[in-house]
Parts: sequence; structure tokens; C-alpha cells
Amino acid sequence: MKNLSQFGVVPIDYAILESFLSDYSAPRHKIASLEKQGQILRLKRGLYVLSPDVSGELLQRELIANHIYGPSYVSMESALRHYGLIPESVYAVKSMTTKRSRSFENAIGRFDYTLCEPNYYSIGINIEGNDKCSFLMASPEKALCDLITYTPNLRPRFVKSLRLFLEEDLRLDMEQFYRMDVEIFRECAENGRKKNEINNLLKLL
Repeated sequence: MKNLSQFGVVPIDYAILESFLSDYSAPRHKIASLEKQGQILRLKRGLYVLSPDVSGELLQRELIANHIYGPSYVSMESALRHYGLIPESVYAVKSMTTKRSRSFENAIGRFDYTLCEPNYYSIGINIEGNDKCSFLMASPEKALCDLITYTPNLRPRFVKSLRLFLEEDLRLDMEQFYRMDVEIFRECAENGRKKNEINNLLKLL
């Protein structure tokens, strides 16, 4: 476990686990034993992360989301909450991807991935984290565009209805909203869906 502890909160795939446990006569059995004991946690088939009891560090759900399914970046309510722009906690970690939409559930929680077009995907992505790990996350502007664009049945066609959604439904920090980068909104409007709704964000600004 001393060798494995160097991974900290970074997810580990099965092949790496096997190589680190190669001193054991049956590495696969050892992996199963470690999982049963709760020392490693299964994120999906073939992907694990050390328990906080072993690593001594809190798990980073955003980092885990990047690793479970990619390419992807954390977005929508998950990113807005990360930046402190909405008050409510978010159960599922929501991400955007260029692959088909999927969802995963494990001991850490639920991870949802929404398909978007490649030319839209690359707009407004930040690298967040700390000195121990980093992950891809939408900028506040991109997270808001993703939420409006890819939430089914959400069509705030008029500026007034959009403002009501932001202030009352989303409870967005409007002071921070008025400081957002208009260029990212423009890029999203040019390359994504729901152009009218994203242009209404520009009108609000």
C-alpha cells in the first residue's frame, strides 16, 4: 500500500494496480481483497481510486469525473456550484463530452455526461484544482451556456423569462453574472444550439 499511496486522489486503472502488486502471487485476488476491505474504491470496470483512509486526502469528484469518461469537462450546475455562483449543493457531477451521453454510479456518487458538438466543446474550458491535482472544468460562462443549451425543455426565449430563470430558478449570483466574459457567450452562440437563448444572455449583459 505504500507504493499505491503515491497516487493520492488520482484514479488508477487495473493494469497499473496489477503492476504495483506484482510481488503478490495472485495480484488479481489482492485487488479483489483490497476492494472488499474498502481500501480501494471501484469507479467503473477497470478503474479505481484509493480510499481517503489510505491516501489521507479527500476525494476530488471533479477529477474522478474527468477520468471515468472522456474526453470530458465538468460543467452545468456542478461547475456553477464549484465557483460559488449558485447556493444549492449538486448531487450528480455533470460533465460535457464529445462521446455519446452516459451515466455512471459508484460509491462516490453519480456522474452524468452529455454529448455536445466538437467545435462547441472546446470553448471556455479552464484547468482547476490545486498543487496536488488538476481537472478540466467549464468556465462560469460556458457552464451557464451548457446548462441552458442542453437542459431539455428549457427555452427562455425572451430576456425577461431568462432573467427570471437565472434569478429565481437557478438563484444565480447576478452580481457575478454581470462581470462575465461576453466573448465566451458570443462563441457559444456562434457554434452551439439555442442561439436565441444564448444571445439573450448577451442582451442581459
